[in-house]
Amino acid sequence: MDVKHNLQQIESEIQSAMQKSERNEAPTIIAVTKYVTIDRAKEAVDAGITHLGENRIEGFLEKQSAITGVTMHFIGTLQTRKVKEVINHVDYLHSLDRMSLAKEINKRAEKTINCFVQVNISDEASKHGLKQEEVLGFIRALADYERICVVGLMTMAPIDATDEDLRSYFKALKALQLNVQSEQIPYAPCTELSMGMSNDYAIAVEEGATFIRIGTKLVG
Repeated sequence: MDVKHNLQQIESEIQSAMQKSERNEAPTIIAVTKYVTIDRAKEAVDAGITHLGENRIEGFLEKQSAITGVTMHFIGTLQTRKVKEVINHVDYLHSLDRMSLAKEINKRAEKTINCFVQVNISDEASKHGLKQEEVLGFIRALADYERICVVGLMTMAPIDATDEDLRSYFKALKALQLNVQSEQIPYAPCTELSMGMSNDYAIAVEEGATFIRIGTKLVG
């Protein structure tokens, strides 16, 4: 499986999705490299990828130290006790979902951390993330945490969702993002949407994703 060929195919599908929704700006592709080697991740970078995503601390730190010139995204659940190991190596955190985590990030970070607030848009019992109605209150409660910037919202749709359901989940997250953005909270510009993975990114792009997280379809 050639990463460059995969990327061309993905970019072609993104273009089609953008034409359908009449949007001009392409989303950023994050290559999710959690199941692949450093060499495979480097293939993605050689093919033109500039953003890598990892959901385990060990894998994140390995890739971050071995591959230069890329933007690193931590996309997995981050345990509060592990924050100190990784937070100062992170460019974007996609899983801010509780005050205890925010508090620890603020305590340990040596720079402002770009965070996505994780939203459990489908209310699945097995998923992490805030309920839709909790998001604005949560963000307002971050006012004193000067090391946190809420750049946007993130969600993961159910793996077995129909296209119709996916569209409804992604539309709901977009509406929520616009609502937060309209509040004009200085530390929460909330201009970004991290949604869409290998099996549903085309619909996510149509519904306004600005970051899509692609693993299997891109790097295997």
